[in-house]
Amino acid sequence: MSDNHEQSAIPEGSALHPDALNQATKAAQEAFATAANLDQLAEAKSAHLGDKAPLSLARREIGSLPGKAKASAGKNVNIARTAVSEAFEERKEVLTAQEAARILREETVDVTARLGGKRAGARHPINAKIDAIADYFLSLGFEVADGPEVDLEWFAFDALNIHPDHPARTMMDTFHIADSNGNAGSGLVMRPHTSTVQIHTMLERKNPPIYTVAPGRVYRTDEVDSTHSPVFHQTEGLVVDEGITIANLRGTLSHWARAMFGEDAEVRFRPSYFPFTEPSMEVDLWFTAHKDGPRWIEWGGCGMVNPRVLAACGIDPEKYSGFAFGMGVDRALMLSHDITDLRDIIDGDIRFPLGLRVEE
Repeated sequence: MSDNHEQSAIPEGSALHPDALNQATKAAQEAFATAANLDQLAEAKSAHLGDKAPLSLARREIGSLPGKAKASAGKNVNIARTAVSEAFEERKEVLTAQEAARILREETVDVTARLGGKRAGARHPINAKIDAIADYFLSLGFEVADGPEVDLEWFAFDALNIHPDHPARTMMDTFHIADSNGNAGSGLVMRPHTSTVQIHTMLERKNPPIYTVAPGRVYRTDEVDSTHSPVFHQTEGLVVDEGITIANLRGTLSHWARAMFGEDAEVRFRPSYFPFTEPSMEVDLWFTAHKDGPRWIEWGGCGMVNPRVLAACGIDPEKYSGFAFGMGVDRALMLSHDITDLRDIIDGDIRFPLGLRVEE
């Protein structure tokens, strides 16, 4: 039986008729080709490949055909559906590529653009400077020590060779803590220097060597002005070992000065007096980046640890010697960043951590 004979079993107007199948195929291909985006393509697919599409209806009619006409009709329907499916996939590939290109073009994020709204917080420059100092001394093999900010007078004075009747005791301008009844004489003070940490360290480590640095907050009864504050920050260094001399002290401070202030930085020593060191010296820094030109600037105090301080902490001064030094962190920050008023550091203006000068 010829195909024409088999097709003659399919009446005109049937969804299985070759003309109907051709028409359905062309209509689907045109619908897919004219779809402008993936949403329109999805609608066209439902109309031409869905359950109620002409080709789906034609497939349902195959069972009603007689004999071999079923096979021929099924073949024709499959050919039509294959052509329609291929047209759909081709158009989908084109539209998907177009959509991806559109997203890249229209939704690109400029990662270099400055964000609007509120800025996130930042570390305060004082904390950053303390961390930098600690990291430097850690690189030399020192340990970083910490201690209480409210301490016994014995740690703040007596152990440091500053006895109750010592004139230097009145020079500290110390905050004394009252007892529970509000009376003076509790024996507690707000530490006036981080030298108290050195005493705690030596008492805990009675067997040198000791190489430690103690940055931290200290308190004195100063009025706030451009160069003073009742709360400020110091870095105390302590070395106790056999055979320590002033040469070791000078080498340590010279190297630290160059690390903090540049290779042109130099230090010089001037005789001075501190109860807890003997001999004692003031340290000046040759600072080349000063706004008024290179000059010597007072940097801090230092000296060889007084044997009485070593003995008070249970360390044999006949066997061990050491040196100590103390520098202001706030002062170092002011020098490094050309800050002329200490109040810029402490007044809480959020622009200051960003390096912006605060102008009245």
